[in-house]
Amino acid sequence: MSTSAVKASPTARRMADALGVDLAALTGTGPGGRIVKEDVEAAAGGAAPATPSARAAAGADGEAVVAPRSLPLSPVQRVVARRMVESRTTVPDFEVRMVADMERAVALRAALKAAARDGDAVPSINDMVVRASALALARHPRANGSYADGAFALHDAVNVGVAVAAQDALLVPVVADADAKSLGAIARETRALAAAARDGRLTPAQLDGGTFTVSNLGMFGVRSFSAVVNLPQAAILAVGALERRPVADGDAIVARHVMDLTLCSDHRILYGADAAAFLGELREYLQRPERLL
Repeated sequence: MSTSAVKASPTARRMADALGVDLAALTGTGPGGRIVKEDVEAAAGGAAPATPSARAAAGADGEAVVAPRSLPLSPVQRVVARRMVESRTTVPDFEVRMVADMERAVALRAALKAAARDGDAVPSINDMVVRASALALARHPRANGSYADGAFALHDAVNVGVAVAAQDALLVPVVADADAKSLGAIARETRALAAAARDGRLTPAQLDGGTFTVSNLGMFGVRSFSAVVNLPQAAILAVGALERRPVADGDAIVARHVMDLTLCSDHRILYGADAAAFLGELREYLQRPERLL
């Protein structure tokens, strides 16, 4: 029989030509006796061809289709998935974005690092963002609030959550009363919380009570992004990469450290002007970082 008259998939024909296998001598195991690539592979390797029952399914050209693996969600992943869907389907969110000049913040961190003793927790740029957020939140109560049952809930405590990727899940441990803590205290606490998150040692108390969230993807080279509001909070701050970019300085173009800040807000409690005023004050704290000490 001519090989052109043999029922075989295109992939099986190409493979047979490459391996020198006579299609006419094969018995196909595909739909209707069609020869598929597994039959050619078996003939070339001297193994018995697989039977149709050994394959999960067959595609349109008779090629084996492997069913995807099913990976059940962990309890934490199920909670995250439910809350993300709830946020996206119920919150009328919007974004405002500003670029912060971080030149002075970078210089301050370098000075703090030089003065630190062995074992000291040197504040990171993200610790400065947490501290700046807390101070700005104390001056903008609605940004520190939440919306529930047709009313604004204005919280007395300023509790800043810091998003951490750990164990294939998104966790948000909380720095409680962050506006009342020094930059050094925040640095020590965020390191302890991040380590506990990675090791699976976070307690429910460390994850509860957040009134605002900071999410930073700058370490991955992300310049800016949109974050999902962490219900029932009014807003979440998305922090981009700290980069040296060309900026205008009078008539000259100079390279300076800058960073994108994106505030994603629940429009039911924060309006455009409110969000802009809060983000502007947060940026001012970062651009004058001596106020964070």
